[in-house]
Amino acid sequence: MSSPTSPLRTTPLHSVHRSLGATLVDFHGWEMPLRYGTIPEEHLRVRETAGVFDLCHMGRLLFTGAQAENWLQRVLSVDVSRLGTGRAKYALLLNEDGRPIDDAIVYRRESEWLLVVNASNRERVIAWCEAHRPAGEASLEDHTFDTAMIAVQGPTSAALCASVISEPEKPWNEIRYYEITRATYQPKGRGPVPVDVARTGYTGEDGFEVFVPSDEAEGFWNAVLAAGGDRAAPIGLGARDTLRLEAGMPLYGNEIDETTDPLEAGLTFALHLDKPVEFLGKKALLERQARGVARRLRGFRLESRRIPRQGMSILLDGRAVGTVTSGAPSPTLGYPIAMGYLDVDAEEQGADRLELDVRGRGERIQLHALPFYSRKRKKGS
Repeated sequence: MSSPTSPLRTTPLHSVHRSLGATLVDFHGWEMPLRYGTIPEEHLRVRETAGVFDLCHMGRLLFTGAQAENWLQRVLSVDVSRLGTGRAKYALLLNEDGRPIDDAIVYRRESEWLLVVNASNRERVIAWCEAHRPAGEASLEDHTFDTAMIAVQGPTSAALCASVISEPEKPWNEIRYYEITRATYQPKGRGPVPVDVARTGYTGEDGFEVFVPSDEAEGFWNAVLAAGGDRAAPIGLGARDTLRLEAGMPLYGNEIDETTDPLEAGLTFALHLDKPVEFLGKKALLERQARGVARRLRGFRLESRRIPRQGMSILLDGRAVGTVTSGAPSPTLGYPIAMGYLDVDAEEQGADRLELDVRGRGERIQLHALPFYSRKRKKGS
């Protein structure tokens, strides 16, 4: 959050949000849209057709130079040398104790690397990376303010993007998940604008994140919504949160932070402990891996209609054995869902007796495999 004396930052789409009547909130020092209508309506729009998100507040850091790869090998938990040109990977930046400073997506271009980080951690990530800069030619440029990032998510997102964006390096149906490609956006009355299009997202649906120059953000946003008509809608942070919760995706500040362990959080897929470079936090992770974890991140649903909230205690026979990290009613599934950390011993001893402490009253909960929602299962594949 911002301090009482510092003005909120705004994205290049701020005037658009105001004109659409968005409810604006302070999100880590940025004035961002929470919702335009109702959160359930926006959520279901993404599940059914397509939604458009302002992600300009997220940090966009460009690494270049002969030592850029070695630099990222040191500060990221994944082996970036495995990434081919045009590929992307979810990664963690860890402190020396192997605890997350941030989570990020790293994209590999021909001769450069793009790292997209959380708005709340951008300045700290820059300082952390600079503190571990390698010898030799390498540079880090912050492009958060001269580029914009807009997401188009939902089952019809590919067709919607194709109606506005042309000349991708690959046909739309051949762009793989976690792949980035160059393309062209053609504003009305002006020359073509190069853009980057990544098949990534944070909703559990198919979708794209588009990187455009900041001065083209408003025109691109309006063009996408106009092309989508009544089958596309602007989506705020509220629905973004319920969408990612259904998809079982962690949020920094909820499921992960510097007090949590990525082993507990089930993020071993983002820990390449066998990579040849000794990345920051690796030694501590290996020590904890050998000991085993005492708790794990789990999904669960309530049997009642009460709403689980971050910080609520999970109980076993009246004893606190875990804590909720995220919770909400699920617009897709129709019942309350949550993620939280649960003691391993408690899960083994009494998974069928777990309750949630809701204002002093125990509400029965059932463990639920993550993710709660999968578009693959929806399609029957």
